[in-house]
Amino acid sequence: MSEQSALRTGAGAVAITTATVLPVFLLGALSVQIGAELGFDPAALGLVVSAYFGVSALVSLPVGKLVERLGSRRTSRIGLVGAAVAMLATAWLARSSTAVVAIVLLGAWTNVMGQLSTNLTLARAMPAARLGLSFGVKQACVPLATLLAGLAVPAVGLTVGWRWAYVIGAAIALAALAVAPHGSGPEERSADRTAERATGALVVIGIAAGLGAASSTGLSIFLVASAVDGGVAPGLAGLVLTLGSVVAVAMRMLHGWLADRRGGGHVAVVAGCLILGAAGVLLLAVPGSLALVVGTVLGFGLGWSWPGLLQFAVVRLNPAAPAAATAIVQVGVYAGGCLGPVGFGLLATGLSFAVAWVVAAAAMLVAGLGVLVGRRMLLRHRAAAADRAAARAEIPATT
Repeated sequence: MSEQSALRTGAGAVAITTATVLPVFLLGALSVQIGAELGFDPAALGLVVSAYFGVSALVSLPVGKLVERLGSRRTSRIGLVGAAVAMLATAWLARSSTAVVAIVLLGAWTNVMGQLSTNLTLARAMPAARLGLSFGVKQACVPLATLLAGLAVPAVGLTVGWRWAYVIGAAIALAALAVAPHGSGPEERSADRTAERATGALVVIGIAAGLGAASSTGLSIFLVASAVDGGVAPGLAGLVLTLGSVVAVAMRMLHGWLADRRGGGHVAVVAGCLILGAAGVLLLAVPGSLALVVGTVLGFGLGWSWPGLLQFAVVRLNPAAPAAATAIVQVGVYAGGCLGPVGFGLLATGLSFAVAWVVAAAAMLVAGLGVLVGRRMLLRHRAAAADRAAARAEIPATT
């Protein structure tokens, strides 16, 4: 692949991932303005976001198989158009909380398709020496979407209204069609070879990643509402969210760049990020602007910097069917995104935001320990596979 082709493929993956994940983060960042019009409180916001990720978890495995079957060229474009339609529907049709729930549920699949189609594109098209960086850049799009959502608060939500932010988001999704990479067609898909896949280890890592995602989703969805509840102005709260998003973007790309220069240990790095990131989330329970800023930087920079590295590791372990393999882990991530917001919202409403942040920090710590357990299972699986290969190689010599 030429330098220009690699750059175009990476840029297209960035555009697709950002556009398809943007709807849910716009909902979180603009929650104060939307709530004032439609009557949302933190618990209701949590339920809506949970519905979004709950549907994502349910459709992840079938969408992964569909992406493998149809190819990333077609499915990436379907995801972009679907995201644009969902954002336009939110802007024009969301006149009640019931309408918001319906639109969220109907549009959740677009994020899954965008994620998995770009996974397949990068796995098939990117040179091995740049695969880690490409996944880091691709996953940096999630905090990039949060960054755009944070900027939408002072730039659009507080000026011309939150609905126009969704219209602009739809325009971004449609514009991404122009830079979407060619991707793979259905004739280039490979069989889903489950014999050599460490499914048990991937399930454990997926569950742990779900706990980490449950905590991290609170950062993106509730940081603005929590800061406003603590006396911070909405515009400034949006800028703090933007700062955290910038740090997360940089850290995800740094993780990818370093991954291409390591021989292994990627899953262990994921565990370390989760364990250390829990300290940042815990700081958000402490009152004061300094704790808010430091906690946001650490929480985003460590506790929410690992998804690209984790997907890269899974793709490296399962080159035959990368979309289907990453879908297994994504089930856990989306399930965490489902349960995390509703749990956080109920804790914040029933007790306080401080209690919710403490619980989120504890969940992130447990997630890091769970990833370490999954890593041990991966090492055992790899050793067993090497033993089987060695045994097969000795058979001709003894017959």
